[in-house]
Amino acid sequence: MLDFVYYPVSGILWIWHTIFGSVLGPDNGITWALAVVFLVFTLRLALYKPFVRQIRTQLTMKKLQPEIKALQKKYQGDRAKQASEMQKLQKEHGFNPLLGCLPLLAQAPVFIGLLHVLRSFNRTATGFGQLGMSAQDNANTPNYFFGVDDVQSFLDARLFGAPISAAISSSQDTLDSFAPFGGVPTVVTIALVAIPLMVMASVATHFNARASIARQDDVARSNPQTAMMNRLMLWVFPVGVLVGGPVLPIAVLLYWVSNNIWTYAQQHLVYRRIDEEDARAAHEERASKPEVRVTAPKPGAKPKRRR
Repeated sequence: MLDFVYYPVSGILWIWHTIFGSVLGPDNGITWALAVVFLVFTLRLALYKPFVRQIRTQLTMKKLQPEIKALQKKYQGDRAKQASEMQKLQKEHGFNPLLGCLPLLAQAPVFIGLLHVLRSFNRTATGFGQLGMSAQDNANTPNYFFGVDDVQSFLDARLFGAPISAAISSSQDTLDSFAPFGGVPTVVTIALVAIPLMVMASVATHFNARASIARQDDVARSNPQTAMMNRLMLWVFPVGVLVGGPVLPIAVLLYWVSNNIWTYAQQHLVYRRIDEEDARAAHEERASKPEVRVTAPKPGAKPKRRR
């Protein structure tokens, strides 16, 4: 049903695996880990311009707050008129609320696609949404862009002893299916790789929230709804990563960590660039205004009075 997502995601992953595999070897766990990380970087690079527009949209919204509040007060009893005037105001300033959601909306299907593609390397699990294939059938069934050899390479790969498609909560049947490909991994081995990634993802999520909140003004922070959302971003979401981490494959945790690291660096880069542009524009505006000179009387001279 979502093949239009699964094929592009697996295609980009396949390209990076081929590139790194030509240097490190196709069965190397580091090769597969780098392929996942660079899948993230490819997506985020493609979304760089929408991200900049998202930031500019947020800044425009911030500048328009006084006018928005004035319109809400003026047309308090007329919602239709209030909405109409709001649309006019947004159009005048080139403000599009959808741009603020675009990067997040674009990343969601990729996350879902990556999770599905990674799970489809090992389709031996049973239960809701699982195929329950035998280990032999699974190893000889292609996975979107990945052929049979690629599937077996993925099953064979280990990152510090753990298969990157395995999660701490993986069933014993799933773990047993790795037997022909490097042996059956233990939950402890998987946890030793997954838990540090979970902690890194949680900490990165927290610091991304801190960087975002630091850009808010006092008026925004004093808003009860904004204050509640800030608390969610600072504490609840990072804790959610720790709580949900055990059910996520190691490769998805790699995706989460690298995505947050990219976001943190990109936020600082884009905000610094925008601040420099604003400072330069303010300087040019001051320079374009005619300088008003006030001539003071010489020391000891009496000021001339107009009659």
